Amino acid sequence: MADTEKEDVIEDKAMPLLDHLIELRRRLIWSMAGFMVFFFVSYYFSAQIFEFLAQPLANIYAEMGVQRHMIYTALTEAFFTHLKVAMFGGAFLGFPMIATQLWLFIAPGLYRSEKRAFAPFLVASPVLFLLGAALAYYFIFPVAWKFFISFEAPGGDGTMAIESQPKVAEYLDLVMKLIFAFGLAFQLPVALSLMAKVGIIGSKGLMKYRRYAYVGMFIIAAILAPPDVITQIGLAVPLIGLYELSIIAARIVEPKRRED
Repeated sequence: MADTEKEDVIEDKAMPLLDHLIELRRRLIWSMAGFMVFFFVSYYFSAQIFEFLAQPLANIYAEMGVQRHMIYTALTEAFFTHLKVAMFGGAFLGFPMIATQLWLFIAPGLYRSEKRAFAPFLVASPVLFLLGAALAYYFIFPVAWKFFISFEAPGGDGTMAIESQPKVAEYLDLVMKLIFAFGLAFQLPVALSLMAKVGIIGSKGLMKYRRYAYVGMFIIAAILAPPDVITQIGLAVPLIGLYELSIIAARIVEPKRRED
């Protein structure tokens, strides 16, 4: 026991408050610098990035055999759309560097056992975010866009035709909202496993309140997703699966916590 306590130490020296503030400023500067680099890179390729985000909609129009285009009604709308794309790319690509700087700031104040405990979650978090974003892009977008476009009406015999002409700003806002919603929702196993690791919740508690959690998943999906059943179910069902995965993860970390 004594050897274990001796090994489990904080690998850092005492620092005055001013030195901590200086260190925090340095980490923030590095984080902002990383974000700005990726921001300008993303702005340079903003047209290609937007084309990639719009490709699911373009594929649906191609399947329909029609040629459509997006519009913008304000003179500044296209420019600010490129800025939003650049900010989206800067935040998305710069997240690993920002997370690294955050870790470098807090890691010296952690015990070795705490560092070993947090390391798997730091790796799992960006991976799960990418999986959530990929699910939204490759599955939810095609199904949801096809559902929305199905409300077009050809017109004729004295009736007016109804066809979709998406605005670039509104389309980008919807796409970013769904990508971040699915990415953040996929952090559920990380959050629940961390809570189980520190003893806030347990696998038995997660199983006990499973039925209430299922209802909560659909409520979260109704808040985060657009007001259509397809997208909401497409978010709620993976959340339920992730909740079940969280129960398994909680069982894995609980014995380790008891032994520690």
